[in-house]
Amino acid sequence: MPQDRANSIDADLRTRARNVIPGGLWGHLNAANLPEGYPQFFASAEGCRLRDVDGREFVDLMCAWGPMVLGYRHPSVEEAAHRQAEQGDAMNGPGPVLVELAETLVGMIPHADWCLFEKNGTDATTACVTIARAGTGRRKVLVARGSYHGAAPWCTPSLAGVTTEDRAHILHFDYNDAPSLQAAAEAAKGDLAAVIVTAFRHDMGRDLELPDPDFARNARAICDATGAALILDDVRAGFRLHLGGSWETIGVRPDLAAYSKAIANGHALAAVTGNDAFRDAATRIYTTGSFWCAAVPMAAAVATLAELRRMDGPAHMRAMGERLHSGLDALAARHGIGIRQSGPPQMPLVLFDDDPDWRLGSAFCAAALRAGAYFHPKHNMFLSCAHAPADIDLALQAADAGFAAVARMG
Repeated sequence: MPQDRANSIDADLRTRARNVIPGGLWGHLNAANLPEGYPQFFASAEGCRLRDVDGREFVDLMCAWGPMVLGYRHPSVEEAAHRQAEQGDAMNGPGPVLVELAETLVGMIPHADWCLFEKNGTDATTACVTIARAGTGRRKVLVARGSYHGAAPWCTPSLAGVTTEDRAHILHFDYNDAPSLQAAAEAAKGDLAAVIVTAFRHDMGRDLELPDPDFARNARAICDATGAALILDDVRAGFRLHLGGSWETIGVRPDLAAYSKAIANGHALAAVTGNDAFRDAATRIYTTGSFWCAAVPMAAAVATLAELRRMDGPAHMRAMGERLHSGLDALAARHGIGIRQSGPPQMPLVLFDDDPDWRLGSAFCAAALRAGAYFHPKHNMFLSCAHAPADIDLALQAADAGFAAVARMG
């Protein structure tokens, strides 16, 4: 690691970026949202290893914030993408791979009778809400407080540039709280179009919560009773917890679901899946994008899903996550430090006790980064199929340095 980060290539790129990009970069990638000492720019990646522009290499536990499910530059995915690129990508219409991918998803996701394709998670969640409103002729959408569903005005966590009218028909409930969900549904007064929920509660900076099966069944019952759509936002968790949709683990199926991140192992793609009750509505809305029918990401997705099925990707990621979980628990106990681990093993979050401003978590991450592992102090992390036991053990060695740094803070 260079001793003087102020004179690093990364620092120079940040300075140049601030001159031509508002804030230097946008959203969660803005330098202000990175732990101290973290790079903003990267040079290359392969498997579960990430290299920054200054030559440092890390075992990556963020997986590009989720898209890398098989690992960076996975050979079969890149081969499929390259073959399709030689034939065409964005053309006047889609390639045959569009139908192949749609058939693949409908065949593997039990609730799905059809699917549509987009480019990112916000596209997909917004399309779900639009389809639900078209199918029901109603306006109100129930959203859990603190849940992240994308960056469009109806759901962005920032209110800058957002009008009251953008959110006039959003009603809130508390995740995993059936009475608050029921109260929100009653407040809709017969105008309920949809209930949208994330696969599990993954609000940033607080302990994660797996879905309570009774809560999920209650959401399903409300939608069945009112004719509203149950929308599963599976953008973040999709294909990591269960290949048929994350709520297959608790036996509750949505009417509509949104996917992105892991669907094409880093190639830009998103999908909406739905049942026949909302098929007609999906044909009546107008939704499109200049690159939504690009063939290369679809070919990558077909290869990604095939590999996930072949190796039972969710089971592998769960095993690696459990190895990380037990190792972190042991290290924390050895250093006499209190931590809380939450969320599914494939997508863990580590928070420190008595750390409301994430000062301890940030110190842990900074020291672990110097030792060669890329953790995050307050966002859920991601395991991939490229993580092997040896990689987890290297990450735990770096975590040992992180816990030692926290212990020195007293």
